[in-house]
Amino acid sequence: MKKKMNKALSVMLIFLIVIVTACSSNSNSEGAKMSADNSAGMDKSSSQEQSAISGETTKTEQTEQTKKAPLEVPNQMVIYQADLQMRVKKFEQTLQHLEEAVIKFGGYIASSNIVREGDEQVSGNITIRIPQKHFQAFLSDAEGQAAEVLQRNITGTDVTEEYVDLESRLKSKKVVEERLISFMNAAVKTEDLLKISNDLAAVQEEIETIQGRMKYLENQTSLSTINITLFENKVVVPNLEDEDLNTWEKTKKQFMKSLNFLMSAFSGFMVFIFGNLPIFLILAIIALIIYLIAKRVTKNRGDH
Repeated sequence: MKKKMNKALSVMLIFLIVIVTACSSNSNSEGAKMSADNSAGMDKSSSQEQSAISGETTKTEQTEQTKKAPLEVPNQMVIYQADLQMRVKKFEQTLQHLEEAVIKFGGYIASSNIVREGDEQVSGNITIRIPQKHFQAFLSDAEGQAAEVLQRNITGTDVTEEYVDLESRLKSKKVVEERLISFMNAAVKTEDLLKISNDLAAVQEEIETIQGRMKYLENQTSLSTINITLFENKVVVPNLEDEDLNTWEKTKKQFMKSLNFLMSAFSGFMVFIFGNLPIFLILAIIALIIYLIAKRVTKNRGDH
């Protein structure tokens, strides 16, 4: 009996030990799981916090960069102008080449003027607008057509600062225009409307003036101006065979002139005579009457 009780106690002790061991293992596993979950949650929250902080930092940096970003400045704007005087051998041929070169480089002829002084000298002035990127290339091509370059003058005017200033003024005027429009929409009194309308018209006029100046600068910088003056001196050789040595032609010409003079004189005489014939007849009758009266008077004196 005692042995049976000892055996039962041993079995119960072993059973208790097994249960305690199982519970401890389960608690350990659950703790580990909870700790892992907590760690994961903490990592996740920390990563979210870091991403949020980094996002805020990026936004702050972008805002600061936006605030610090300067105005957009265009490329350097320079107005180029060239004055070129050349002596050429063949004026018409050189002028034709220049016109073809203008088309080739994408420009246009603003004005053209040709002057001829008799048969010995011909000159011309041509004003050309050429894209700035082809400015030097066109000048080199034009100078290649000259027998002698008499004058070459190139000037460049930097208008970058003026353009940027105009751009800044335009932005500020636009802001003022928007404010005045909002004030006009909110105004009730007629006096306020009239005053705001006058101010708005003045601002809009300034905006148009600024925009016009900016367009002018853009045009002048995108297209360069080239003034070319061409000279050609011709040596005229007299044609001796046709003018000085053609005796037979000169003789016939002189004979015809003399014949024409005689015929003209005879024709004038006949016109004078027959044209004034009535007058001559009246004068003849008057002269005849005077003659007869004088003759009769003389005869009567002789009888006495």
